[in-house]
Amino acid sequence: MSDDPSLLSDDPSSAPPARHWFAEHTGELELEIEAPTLEAVFAQALRALAELLEGPGEERAGAPVLREVVIESSDRAALLADWLSELVYLADRDGFVPDAIEHIDVAERTLKATVRGHIGQPSSLVKAATYHRLELAPAGDRWRARVVLDV
Repeated sequence: MSDDPSLLSDDPSSAPPARHWFAEHTGELELEIEAPTLEAVFAQALRALAELLEGPGEERAGAPVLREVVIESSDRAALLADWLSELVYLADRDGFVPDAIEHIDVAERTLKATVRGHIGQPSSLVKAATYHRLELAPAGDRWRARVVLDV
């Protein structure tokens, strides 16, 4: 810490006053989903994330890769955010880009899925899914979801 009192002063006759400001930050992307079933919401969320992870002109070389994903969360909405965050983690760690769900079981607080994908060079655009404005609920005879992605 400095002993110079002019650094602590707002007196206009001394050094320039201390100041602060806020900068706008557009670091979020909101994903909204409507689907006929709960499982279809999770499948559509995977498709949307894959679209963001897939590098332009990405070529799929080699055989498809399968990943088992098991998640436990506090509720169904949290499962959706945690599902996307786990897929982002697999992309960051292994270069795994999801293509489709082979099998999925979604319960109130657990999800078990087999995901087919490929190893590539996924974009690092998405850092995680957040709980901010998170929603997952039935809407008539369909399901609606919203999840905010940290980009």
